Amino acid sequence: MFRLYVFTSKSNIMKKNMGLVDKVIRIIVAIVIGVLYLTHVISGTLATVLLVLAVVFVATAFLSFCPLYAPFGLKTCKTEEKE
Repeated sequence: MFRLYVFTSKSNIMKKNMGLVDKVIRIIVAIVIGVLYLTHVISGTLATVLLVLAVVFVATAFLSFCPLYAPFGLKTCKTEEKE
């Protein structure tokens, strides 16, 4: 019923998959959402949902990891080529 997962250093858990441009766009969107909220342009349920999204955007930008990219193998960061 319960499974114990052991992650090694070679696992793909929390491996960087977000590039600089992606991080900047997420932070800008989060700032815009914050400004819209503080100026009362958005309110109510919409404001709550967008503020949660803004927090997620900032968190993923600082971690350089997007959990939605991982299952699809997406990466917006430069990959180092092994010779």
